[in-house]
Amino acid sequence: MSTQVGNSIPLLDEVKLQAQVLVPVLRTLRKEMGKDKADALVAQTLRQWVRAVYLRIGEQKSGAPRQKWEGVWDELRPRIGDAVERELLRNDDDARDYNVNRCSFAEFFKALGEPELGALLVCDFDYYVAEVGAPVVELTRTQTIMKGAAYCDFRYRFKRG
Repeated sequence: MSTQVGNSIPLLDEVKLQAQVLVPVLRTLRKEMGKDKADALVAQTLRQWVRAVYLRIGEQKSGAPRQKWEGVWDELRPRIGDAVERELLRNDDDARDYNVNRCSFAEFFKALGEPELGALLVCDFDYYVAEVGAPVVELTRTQTIMKGAAYCDFRYRFKRG
C-alpha cells in the first residue's frame, strides 16, 4: 500500500516497514480488547486509510477512468517487481485475466502469522485501484494465496462507454 505518489521504494519493503509498526500495535490491542474487537477496529481503520490512499493517487492521474486505472498500475508494477509471479491468461479491450501463482507478500504475512493483516494491507488494495477506474473497470477475485488458495485469480472486465 503506497502512501504517496512517486514513491520508489519496493512495495514489499514498504509493507514490511508498515508491518513492523502495525503488528505490535495489533497484538497489544488484542490483549486489551480481545481478538475480535481489535481485529475489527484495525480492519475498519486500515480499509478506510488504504482506500483513501489509492483514490487520492487516482485523482492525480489524468484521463478517463480506465486511463486513470492504467496510470495507477503503471506506477505500481515497477514497485511490485518480482514480488509476485503472474500468469497472463487474457488481455484485450474487454478483459484482463491473470493468476498470481507466487506472492512474496503472502509468504511474509504467513511467516508473521498475520495473513489477515496482509489481506488488509495488500490484497484489498486491488479493489481500491479498480475503484479508480469505476464504473468502467470491474475486478472479480474469488481467492487469494494470502487466504490459503493455491493462486490468486484476477478477472478484470472493461465496460465500453
